Amino acid sequence: MARSRRNVPQPKEHSALSIDNVSKLYGTAPALDPISFDINTGDRVALIGHNGSGKTTLIRIAAGLLDSSTGSVSIGGAVSGSLSARAALSFIADQPTFYDDLSLWEHMEYVARLHGVEEWEQTAADLLGHLGLYDRADDMPNRFSRGLKQKSAIALGFIRPFDLLLVDEPFVGLDAAGKEALLELLADATAHGSTVVVATHELSFVHTVGRIIALRDGRLVYDGGTDDINVDGLVRTEDPAGEHDGERH
Repeated sequence: MARSRRNVPQPKEHSALSIDNVSKLYGTAPALDPISFDINTGDRVALIGHNGSGKTTLIRIAAGLLDSSTGSVSIGGAVSGSLSARAALSFIADQPTFYDDLSLWEHMEYVARLHGVEEWEQTAADLLGHLGLYDRADDMPNRFSRGLKQKSAIALGFIRPFDLLLVDEPFVGLDAAGKEALLELLADATAHGSTVVVATHELSFVHTVGRIIALRDGRLVYDGGTDDINVDGLVRTEDPAGEHDGERH
């Protein structure tokens, strides 16, 4: 159903995603303090934090869509934004955009052919059916509701092969069936060896991961496992106890 990772072996010495001293300034205002962490191949990670915590900024820098002020990002050892990194990465944005003159099926064909996917039609049909979009294949996704646009973006993210999947708030606007379909696709991706990093508040996903990375006001305040962790506390604007500040497991 989901696309498996690319048939290109990745060097074992490289992390799937490496964030090294990455920060971001808008003028003199810091959006991200220097942040560093590595994510291993095949991991499933939840990136959490309150609105404005820096999640979207960090994930867009990781995807090569935004320049950092300091530091560097690599994907499987390749510099973020390079051709090798882009070939390995699939990114699903929180506000998807579409071509005005292409149907959903044409979008699927365009992305699949762009990434050299052979016999893409059955994969596209399976994805659209799984997400409840099969009957909308000939419609223009730029005219869809928020939820249908999100489902369309998910389908496009999974039609192509990838080693690393970065997703920003994918559950927003999805109905219960859509959330369940997405959870199954994410699980399938890691089962096939891909690495998945999702910025989200959705607890149904957070409880499926082995690692949480939490940001607060642009700072890394927690990086570790999920056992006995108060997720609600980590996404609040302040941490009354301060017990997780800077903690790394």
